[in-house]
Order: sequence, then structure tokens, then C-alpha cells
Amino acid sequence: MDTEITFEDFTKIDIRIGTIIEVNDFPKARKPAYQLTIDFGGLGVKKSSAQITELYTKEDLLNKQISAIVNFKPRQIANFMSECLVLGIYNEDGNVVLLQASVHIKNGEQIS
Repeated sequence: MDTEITFEDFTKIDIRIGTIIEVNDFPKARKPAYQLTIDFGGLGVKKSSAQITELYTKEDLLNKQISAIVNFKPRQIANFMSECLVLGIYNEDGNVVLLQASVHIKNGEQIS
């Protein structure tokens, strides 16, 4: 990627820690995905669609802490409104691996 951003650009991105409190199948998504409900503490609860079905079961995800960008404009995905972007990285097989803290963090804490 050759696009440089400034530090001020970076500070506009609000990345927070949250805990997944509900996971549902998302059959209307074009690619296999889950509908996640995530508790961000004082920021409240937000929903997100995530294409993470290859590496994670619904049971694996429940109560898992994740990192997400919480200040994106909500986006309609099929019949579902996604309110944040759960962060992950593609592995060598093209599957998304979630980014998460190595120890438990208070929900809503900001990543800086």
C-alpha cells in the first residue's frame, strides 16, 4: 500500500475493545458471515457483520474480546445494519483471523 496518511488522519480512527455477546448466522450475506452483537462498555452495544465462519464457530466467538473501528458510518449489508468494523487479518489460506488483546481489557477501552 503506497498511500501515506498523517498522524492526524490516524487519530480520526476510533478503535475499541469489545466483547461479543451474541452471534447469529447471516444467511442473506453474499459470502458466509455471522451477525455479531458487541458490548463496548460505556459506548454501548453495536452490531457488525463478519466473514469469519471458516475459522470460528458461534460458540468460539461468544464472550470473545475483539478490536473494532467504532466510528464508521453504519453500512447496510443485505437486511442488516453493520455499525462497526471488526478487525482481522487474512491468513495464508485467505481466512480472516481476528485481532484481539493478549489479556482481558475493559470493554470500550480505546486502542492508541
